Amino acid sequence: MLYIIYQTDKPDSADLRAKVRDEHFKYLDDNEDILVLGGATLAEDGATRTGSVLIVNVPSLEDAQNFSENEPFRKNGLFARVEINRMRRGQWNPSAAPKTAEGN
Repeated sequence: MLYIIYQTDKPDSADLRAKVRDEHFKYLDDNEDILVLGGATLAEDGATRTGSVLIVNVPSLEDAQNFSENEPFRKNGLFARVEINRMRRGQWNPSAAPKTAEGN
């Protein structure tokens, strides 16, 4: 089952995000078998991180919650809000996504 994990950063959390970044990416790499899509949400300036979105393929809401609770950004208190919802795959068009790391 697919679950979307939408996480909003606490204000003034850029330093914490930078500090935990490598641990966060290692966690995602270690869980690549369930990670469908992941990325930071951005302010309109295209650079300032405002949160994260992760889509995982796991058997249950409990599994999605466990994944989220053990994710380093969340464990280190980066997020003001976390919302986890089951979803279904509707349209799927990865070729429409930006090709650059910056998303431009």
